[in-house]
Amino acid sequence: MDRLVQVLAAAPERVILQRGAEPTRGRQLLEAIHRYARVLESRDIGRGDVVAIFAVNGMESLAIRYAANLVGAGACFLSVPSTSQARAELIAAIHPRLLVVFPESAALVPCGCTLPVAGIGTAPPNGFDLKAAASDVSPAPMASRGRPKDLAVIISSGGSTGVPKGSWRTFEAYARMVAVASPRDRRQLVNGPLAYLSQVLVDVTLLGGGTVVFQDRYDAAKTASAIERERITDLFLVEPQLFDLMDHPCLAGTDLSSLRTLTHIGASAPPSLRRRARERFGPRVVHVYGASEEGLVSALAGGPGDASADDFHSAGHVLPGVEVRLRREDGTLASAGEAGCIEVRSPAMAQGYRNRPDLEAQAFRDGWYRSGDLARLDIDGTLQILGRAVDIAFVDGRMVSPTSIEDALCGLPDVRYACVVREAHIGRWIALVLPHHGVPLDLTRCRRAVAARHGPGVADSVVWLTPDHVPLTPQGKPDREAIRALAAEGPVPA
Repeated sequence: MDRLVQVLAAAPERVILQRGAEPTRGRQLLEAIHRYARVLESRDIGRGDVVAIFAVNGMESLAIRYAANLVGAGACFLSVPSTSQARAELIAAIHPRLLVVFPESAALVPCGCTLPVAGIGTAPPNGFDLKAAASDVSPAPMASRGRPKDLAVIISSGGSTGVPKGSWRTFEAYARMVAVASPRDRRQLVNGPLAYLSQVLVDVTLLGGGTVVFQDRYDAAKTASAIERERITDLFLVEPQLFDLMDHPCLAGTDLSSLRTLTHIGASAPPSLRRRARERFGPRVVHVYGASEEGLVSALAGGPGDASADDFHSAGHVLPGVEVRLRREDGTLASAGEAGCIEVRSPAMAQGYRNRPDLEAQAFRDGWYRSGDLARLDIDGTLQILGRAVDIAFVDGRMVSPTSIEDALCGLPDVRYACVVREAHIGRWIALVLPHHGVPLDLTRCRRAVAARHGPGVADSVVWLTPDHVPLTPQGKPDREAIRALAAEGPVPA
């Protein structure tokens, strides 16, 4: 927070945030932070407390989060599970002193919530208008109250495997996480929820003296338009969004000359699709592997000097300062080139899960985080992600993963995108397949491609879905539970 305040104070009239036609200058954000901080402190919120926010992409969300940190409290942008019960469980685990909502997010508060709730621009039932209260206090600077070992940031997971978990970091650990070199001319487009990696990208950009351009949500046409209009230099997408953008007709006439890096993360990435992305966008495409608990672990960049840039099976080299080891199923450590479950140790990794001791004990052990992903680590430090260990099967001595089936399908000329989900308990795979626009889909050829790669037994265990879109989570990842529900309604015969 001290670094951020210094950056904002040094350039008070520079535009640091842009949302539509609404620019925010450094002075405006800094004054909003100090106003909100004074209101929070007047309500006895400080070190050891947590402020949770159902955020919208914009200045107010950032100002409230930074204000909480300024008074020494932790802050959490809440993810949005689909059910009220899951949101209630998430909030109970985060255990905030104050819940902040916007008009657009007020309906997300679960029924029966007894927490103090503050609204922005409106007063919720039994709550108060935080923005109105902030307008009545001084914007004068105040010193940050936090200490390096205090709880600072809780990052909520997407909840694709159940109720989202909140991985927490101290000010010290989070400062290391965002201590990434970032040029002053960086213009970062943020069109994903702030609950995930977007908040880290915002912090990296602002600390480096750059500008963040906000959109409410991802949309291919609006993303392409923003790249050209706002001269975006950096963009982050999860894989379904990347492949949606690269195949969208609007991209043909879009000026992408300002774009320096297009980073993708967050879901399976079949090599055949990653190759197409590189062909479409060039060496600006960057693939990174990581998670909210462990931070970034490896990166595969496409620029000059990256010898692995054409190895689309790889997630690149392990980053400096990050330690990775792989553990065999029998509990022993794997050798170079041998598959094993990933364990990570990093100065920027989370300290654990907020109020989830059972899950924390499983995932965080002896200073290492166990991701549950299966991988190979070559002797040169190149990391190949094979998939979630629970989603991988061995058939006739050969490994079969969702990504390997997706790769076989996406290599076909009529397949634009494929997403595969394993149902281990009944021994089948669900393949959701989208054709290229205007191209008929040949499921018989799809089945033959899987059989050629993995054998007829695997091909016979695949059920086929051909909807007009991929169900996605709020984070933009394929929604595996929704895909399973579609399969239960009635798969397509091959």
